[in-house]
Amino acid sequence: MSAISFRNVIKRYGKGPKANQVIHGVSAEVEAGEFIVIVGPSGCGKSTLLRMVAGLEEISAGDIAIGDKVVNNVEPAQRDIAMVFQNYALYPHMRVFDNMAYGLRIAGVGKDEIKTRVDKAAKILELGHLLERKPRELSGGQRQRVAMGRAIVRQPQVFLFDEPLSNLDAKLRAQTRLEIQKLHRELGITSLFVTHDQVEAMTLAQRIMVMNGGVMDQFGTPEEVYNRPATTFVASFMGSPPMNLLRHAPGVKPGTVLGIRPEHLVFGNDGWIVQVEQVEMLGAERLIYARIGDEQLVMRVDEGLPVPAIGTPARIAARPEKLHWFDAGSGKRLSDA
Repeated sequence: MSAISFRNVIKRYGKGPKANQVIHGVSAEVEAGEFIVIVGPSGCGKSTLLRMVAGLEEISAGDIAIGDKVVNNVEPAQRDIAMVFQNYALYPHMRVFDNMAYGLRIAGVGKDEIKTRVDKAAKILELGHLLERKPRELSGGQRQRVAMGRAIVRQPQVFLFDEPLSNLDAKLRAQTRLEIQKLHRELGITSLFVTHDQVEAMTLAQRIMVMNGGVMDQFGTPEEVYNRPATTFVASFMGSPPMNLLRHAPGVKPGTVLGIRPEHLVFGNDGWIVQVEQVEMLGAERLIYARIGDEQLVMRVDEGLPVPAIGTPARIAARPEKLHWFDAGSGKRLSDA
């Protein structure tokens, strides 16, 4: 396994004044064996960044290093990486065993070594009973495990995952997340995982790289990103429901934005007077949507607690130790509050 270094990486399409720059100087150090999730909305540059690591996109400026070697001009096949795609990319006419073994055969690996590697990967992914089947005989989750198995047998220095769970339903996504976590614990291979799903990011990552318009807004642990977001974008993107961002509530000074997570609001005898607009039942908890002036906020409460009726006023207080303050112009965090 190898570390990955991003050194002021820039990506432009086209040349001259009409060039479209989509990655704006990303710099980050990924430690050997880390599982990093690159998260952000569509068009933020996350997949482009991953494809530059893979060698599928040229780097316009800056450097990417895998281990001690700058790979800007290294062919993809020479980078010692394995990639898992969203669409599985399995050969429909081949058995599972042959799909997993194909890359090794092309590389000239011997039959005995191929069988050893495929059998080991199949055991890790619980695919042993499926090795004789064709892809059409598999579920979506099983096909994705075969795609991961094909990557595992390569024994690469780096795994690259490009939204591999997007085609799975919610139950299979949750199950496959657990399998990916188990896989990383067993193999310890440096991994970059691209997703637009912040739940995947929070549950899978050792550290999260949050991308916004081609800029890395924050790079930190899930706890750091959730509890101390660096920008209003990170605050609003990470979390379900996202952080409340209030500009005109009482106590908010001009030029600042107040952030407060829904679970850090409580009903009480003092605080802001709000109008309750909607209540969502979510099993063990409820989401209360309320309006304060011209701004809406959302509050998360446990299922057993009483809530005001829709259309009635209520008082909501924010826990003072959980307040976040941001600059209204730049969106950047102002304090450690």
